[in-house]
Amino acid sequence: MLTSQLSPEQLTRFWFESVVLGLNLCPFAHKPAREDTIRFIVCETNNEDVLLEKTIAEIQLLADTAIDECETTVIIVPNLLKDFYDYQFFLSEAERKLKQEGWKGTFQLASFHPNYCFAGATLDEPSNLTNRSPFPLIHILRETSLTTVLENVDSPEDIPQRNMEKMEALGEEEKADLFFYLENNKKA
Repeated sequence: MLTSQLSPEQLTRFWFESVVLGLNLCPFAHKPAREDTIRFIVCETNNEDVLLEKTIAEIQLLADTAIDECETTVIIVPNLLKDFYDYQFFLSEAERKLKQEGWKGTFQLASFHPNYCFAGATLDEPSNLTNRSPFPLIHILRETSLTTVLENVDSPEDIPQRNMEKMEALGEEEKADLFFYLENNKKA
């Protein structure tokens, strides 16, 4: 599958279905996927201010929409924040704005990026693959959804470690098949 043949949304959906759901990395994702209440949108902007406005507008849309209609939103950012550190800075600004708008405790942002690297990890560690997506993503989650799932998952505090172990257990061929869209997938 060639990345140039897929739109940003198609490639992100491939990643979501094959990696996030397929490897069972996120217990929060199955219910909204099954119920088709995940909103995937592409924000084509090259301007961080416009992206921040779009992020806030999407949070407001979630706040105004019943959970059974739209539980979560994934903003796909194909033209901006390609540098992971720029992305992290933007995410901290978005978190600040979320708090300023009074949504802390109601919504939270999850981060996925093609060059995601955990603090203290080297870029080539397979564990980073747990958060490596085809494009920078801003995933807006409802805190109530997280709480509900966490109450029904065994040892939720162990989810990140289990996911890292899954990535480390993948063979080179599996990694190449699942993460073909990453420029540096041969390193991880």
